[in-house]
Amino acid sequence: MVAAAFFILVLMFGIFNTFGVFFKPLLAEFGWTRAVTSGAFSLNWIVQGFMAIVMGKVNDRFGPRVVMTFCGFVFGLAYLLMSQISSLWQLYLFYAVLVGIGLSGTFVPITSTVARWFVKRRSMMTGIVLSGIGIGGLIAPPVANWLISIYDWRVSCIILGGLALVAVILFAQFLRRDPAQVGQMPYGEIKEETGLKGDTDSFSLREAASTRQFWLASTMLLCFGFCLYTILVHIVPHTTDLGFSTAHAANILATIGGVGIIGKVVLGNLGDRIGNRQVFIIAFILMAAALLWLLQANEVWMLYLCIAIFGLAYGGIAASESPIVAGLFGLRSHGVILGVAAIGFCIGAAAGPFVSGYIFDLTGSYQTAFLTSAIFATVGLIASIILRPTKKLGARI
Repeated sequence: MVAAAFFILVLMFGIFNTFGVFFKPLLAEFGWTRAVTSGAFSLNWIVQGFMAIVMGKVNDRFGPRVVMTFCGFVFGLAYLLMSQISSLWQLYLFYAVLVGIGLSGTFVPITSTVARWFVKRRSMMTGIVLSGIGIGGLIAPPVANWLISIYDWRVSCIILGGLALVAVILFAQFLRRDPAQVGQMPYGEIKEETGLKGDTDSFSLREAASTRQFWLASTMLLCFGFCLYTILVHIVPHTTDLGFSTAHAANILATIGGVGIIGKVVLGNLGDRIGNRQVFIIAFILMAAALLWLLQANEVWMLYLCIAIFGLAYGGIAASESPIVAGLFGLRSHGVILGVAAIGFCIGAAAGPFVSGYIFDLTGSYQTAFLTSAIFATVGLIASIILRPTKKLGARI
């Protein structure tokens, strides 16, 4: 189950995170502004956010196999259709809406499923599964850049879409909602364990949404989404604007995924030891520092180092999202609670690229955009420091 979830994330998020590589070819062919082009990416996250609630609810009831089979089909089809776009509305329909629906079945259902399979080492195993996003981010941008250089961006969409369509549906057949479906118990389950013992002490969505902790967690995820996707969308054009090659730019983008793998596994393991809230605090400090340094980075090695620090922070937060929600609110409605909380992430992920593209269109520079992202990282840090366990569960978070 863990291996299947891992490979699904490699494929889907790897392909999704190549948007920055396709960014300038789209601008060159259609002459759209950066804000308008980024807008499709932003709308994608709005669609993901609201559909993730639906997919989380479906996953709570029917399990991830049904969810991922459907979403893998929609995701692959969307990229096949992307190869045929000739106007802006088609970009928004195929990429923003259909790719968004496809991706809505990934993070929330998969991490919610991992939370049900593991009590001990929950953060570490979540980190290992989510390292698939990093490996996909490490491999896919250079591959997409290579495909575009040999063929063009349209043929590249066909190749990537066809691969996703077949492979994701295949891997989805190995997923199960919880270990009880195959006659097992969650790894490390102790029935008397406070806050993790099952449905009795868990929150419903309504109960969770009435707590201060829910809104603080949503704020943390919003700030994370704003910072992460500002960089994922705009670091490639920013790098080429500084005069460096597209190969360097694609490799810098891939560095986020590569170092993110280390962050997810190492900081995920650390989260099991010191608590996921502490990981959020450490990661937001690193993220704010990286974004502030990026304002001064004008050499290739500086860009790589800034992005490596950023990638480490990204990996730590990604591995801690689902476990911290489980620690705060339990497992009974974990999928739908995580889905609703993740709307904050999706709003941030939608706003970050659009706002940054708009700032660039006004100023001709990303300086103010990166400074704005550093401010969001600081707000996320403050929310992480304030966050405390819920009284009902009282478990360490």
